[in-house]
Amino acid sequence: MQQPIFLQPIFQERIWGGTSLRDRFGYDIPSDHTGECWAISAHPHGPSIVRDGLYKGIPLDLLWTQHPELFGHFPGKTFPLLTKILDANTDLSVQVHPDDTFAYHHENSERGKTECWYIIDCKPGAELIYGHHAQNREELQEKMERGEWDTLLQRLRIKPGDFFYVPSGTIHALGSGTLVLETQQSSDTTYRVYDYDRKDDSGNKRELHLDKALDVTTIPHYNDIPDRQIRHLGDGEWTTYVTSEYFTVHRWQVDGVLSIDQEQPFLLASVLDGAGEIETFEGSFPFQKGDHLILPHELDTFRINGKTEWIVSHV
Repeated sequence: MQQPIFLQPIFQERIWGGTSLRDRFGYDIPSDHTGECWAISAHPHGPSIVRDGLYKGIPLDLLWTQHPELFGHFPGKTFPLLTKILDANTDLSVQVHPDDTFAYHHENSERGKTECWYIIDCKPGAELIYGHHAQNREELQEKMERGEWDTLLQRLRIKPGDFFYVPSGTIHALGSGTLVLETQQSSDTTYRVYDYDRKDDSGNKRELHLDKALDVTTIPHYNDIPDRQIRHLGDGEWTTYVTSEYFTVHRWQVDGVLSIDQEQPFLLASVLDGAGEIETFEGSFPFQKGDHLILPHELDTFRINGKTEWIVSHV
């Protein structure tokens, strides 16, 4: 099929969410505490739906199993990646994710969760938590039990355009006033370490998972921030942020025309800004800010026309 596959995102309300998904992208969000846009998802907790075209109305998980030719017959029973946009109106809980082996044995065969963040926007002086200062498990446990978060957690100042790779085992949290595009393994497994003693609508503190967090946290922490690579192609700038065993993530900035040869089984794309058209052998397909789409395997060559910014990922 020589056409892009546009998807309808799913929205998730969160205690820390806000209205930036509506304010920035014009989404019809369910409330003023909407924290997550599951933009390209085949996870059972929130599968995206094909928005239009030949496969209109089909959830992405079914498309994956029923039409493997669209994905280059990539091996695996389940879709491997998940793209989100997160609106951290207030601080997210401090958390850590397991790797594949631990999640398989302890979380009903779920995948582990390695992820990465592209900072779309943030307030001046915004921070995130990325790692810890403990040198061994005993020190980590002791500081957790004593609540010595200020000396345990590593905080980093951020600005729009920053990128962070967050492998499984990394203690992390987004700070308030941050809007982020997240690319991750398709998993919803999170171990909560600290939640600022917040209470939910029922007056209860959210559950913590300290024992599992201690089991999976990388000790000592190291800052795994890869060097970005920039290429200039036609009227576009192609920035590669990370290439890992789970995903590769790029940013495409176009002001005019960018021609692409499809060299991957499939591509996941999110339009962060601008508008234009995707030209293929089957026609032209308009896009605008806030669209999310899959560029299938059979889309051998295509062109992006317009002034736009995309985040693109692939396995």
